[in-house]
Amino acid sequence: MTVRQDRRASGADPAGVVDPALIRNVVLVGPSGAGKTTLVEALLAHTGTIPRAGSVVDGTTVCDHDPAAVRRHRSVGVAVAPLRHAGLKINLIDTPGYGDFVGELRAGLRAADAALFVVPATAGADGVIDPATAALWRECAAVGMPRAVVVARCDQARADVEATRLACREAFGAGVAPLYLPTDDGLYGLLTQGPGAAPDGAEEARASLIEGIIEQSEDESLMDRYLGGGDGEDGGQIAVETLVADLETAVARGAFHPVVPVCAATGTGLDAVLELLAGGFPSPLEHPLPPVSTIDGDPHPALTADPHGPLAAEVVRTSADPYVGRVSLVRVFSGTLRADTAIHVSGHVPAPRSSPEDTGHDLDDRLSHLYTPLGATLVDTEVCVAGDICALTKVSGAETGDTVSAADHPLLLRAWELPEPLLPIAVVPTEPGAEDQLARTLATLVTADPGLRLERSRETHQTVLWTTGEAHADVVLSRLREAGADVRTEDVRVPMRVTLGSAARVTGRHVKQSGGHGQYAVCHVEFEPLPRGSGFEFRSAVVGGSVPTQYVPSVEKGIRAQLAHGPAVDGVAHPVVDVRATLVDGKAHSVDSSDAAFQTAGALALRAAAQECGLVLLEQVDEVGVTILDAHLGAVLGDLSGRRGRVLGTEPTEVPGRTVVRAEVPAAELLRYAVDLRALTSGTATFTRRFARYDTP
Repeated sequence: MTVRQDRRASGADPAGVVDPALIRNVVLVGPSGAGKTTLVEALLAHTGTIPRAGSVVDGTTVCDHDPAAVRRHRSVGVAVAPLRHAGLKINLIDTPGYGDFVGELRAGLRAADAALFVVPATAGADGVIDPATAALWRECAAVGMPRAVVVARCDQARADVEATRLACREAFGAGVAPLYLPTDDGLYGLLTQGPGAAPDGAEEARASLIEGIIEQSEDESLMDRYLGGGDGEDGGQIAVETLVADLETAVARGAFHPVVPVCAATGTGLDAVLELLAGGFPSPLEHPLPPVSTIDGDPHPALTADPHGPLAAEVVRTSADPYVGRVSLVRVFSGTLRADTAIHVSGHVPAPRSSPEDTGHDLDDRLSHLYTPLGATLVDTEVCVAGDICALTKVSGAETGDTVSAADHPLLLRAWELPEPLLPIAVVPTEPGAEDQLARTLATLVTADPGLRLERSRETHQTVLWTTGEAHADVVLSRLREAGADVRTEDVRVPMRVTLGSAARVTGRHVKQSGGHGQYAVCHVEFEPLPRGSGFEFRSAVVGGSVPTQYVPSVEKGIRAQLAHGPAVDGVAHPVVDVRATLVDGKAHSVDSSDAAFQTAGALALRAAAQECGLVLLEQVDEVGVTILDAHLGAVLGDLSGRRGRVLGTEPTEVPGRTVVRAEVPAAELLRYAVDLRALTSGTATFTRRFARYDTP
């Protein structure tokens, strides 16, 4: 087991929580370098969960235990760290902030019921939140995640809490409102009106905060009382307890986002954050659960966070530990997970993720142990109820995104949307004969990483890993080498196609005599090229039985086999596409003709056509959709033109100020597009691609 003994807390795993109302699952989201991991570390130390706070720079934090995270001084995967406060178990879920690891971010969002959106206090120094941070906010909004804003790193040079709050309000909407104001002595609570003297602007800020809270209140009389002055003209007589209860309602509805300043280095704001998590964030009972079905796809009644309901849990992250093997991080949505119980594991995407036709996998297993995770530390526990997060080991078939349910009542949760990996890297073992080791290691990585796709090309004979960006690719290569697979990279080759340059009538003749039964087949075939994307057509125009009926399919089979293999162009064979073959005549022998002979004759006919007609090389063309800020439209259009792209049009998105550019671009020009587009648009653009056709360069 990977455990740093000097950092184990004596009470790291509280005895199992049995009431979902006493659980909070909170994901920390924000740009890389905002201070998310440092904030988690400070909260753990502040509550006595760990004896002292570690350092991101020193690689001693609870959440950044992955060797890749330690080397890079930034998170590269989801990590969970629970703490106890006010009688609650609060699972803090740390996520990467860099765009390449959006798959890990989405896994963290799936496991959580609310989010702390962490921005550094320098983020608003220029009055504008950067577009990459705004993109993370949209990720949260897309899944309806309730959010509060933490303005962190308040001790940095150029830190400006008020400017950052205003910039967040401008970028994220009017629901962003301060819950605390910074003072020379710490924080001033606007609801509690203290401690200490009110700073400048506190009265106006409190009025705005109260109005924002009671707008979301289920008590419609509160606004009338507040505006009418029935309990005091400034609303001050509305009980703080009432406002705190309504604060949770406002946050849970996702339209109100309180702001808390924090300085992890000095401890300022840590109590305020804990109070917000305990009193202002929803429990699992209030969070909608994913749709569920039977493993056959039949409807199933909606689930609730009921410990006594049907067991339905989900693997939100998978990792490989050198001591305990595969570790599955699991969020329980319904029912109760217990040690030493029979389970069923089912999923949408089997490993390796190389075939879109694969619809899922199913297996039965039995749990031997159940753990509460504290970063890399695993602490034994007996139960994990609905709403809680735990870790499983040695469930060999479990993959990220799989559903864990009862063996006698298997279920399937609808999977979250995985990111589309768009940056390919081709890997080759450095030592001959190491292919099997590489294949095993790749299979392990692909099952764990939601942003990784494996492709083994039969045409180029390359092993290609599709990643989400350069940083992700670097982490994947590091993990390969750490697992003992010594690899190097090479240029990714894009498969090509060929078609015939003209029409011709040719003869395929296969006649051999070897003493016994011979081989005899002659076919006359007319070949002609077809429009792009037509594929292959075969016709028979034989009259008089010159080619017996039973051998006509043999000719087609032989031609198809040769089409797939392809004649060589410049020493490289490429499949042939967009061709029509018409069998018009032929000859057969009553003894020596056979299915195999006519297959060979059909293949020889295509070879003859390739020599007579010549071959035209075709390259793969993809249709891309690039979503960009309007300010980058000119630069992106110019870049697409430089890639031999043909722009099909532009259209506005639902988000103001953003546009989708649709174009057709040769696939060979898109190999590094994920990297180049990030650089061109400061990481604010995204794109999709799908195969369109093969066409002449």
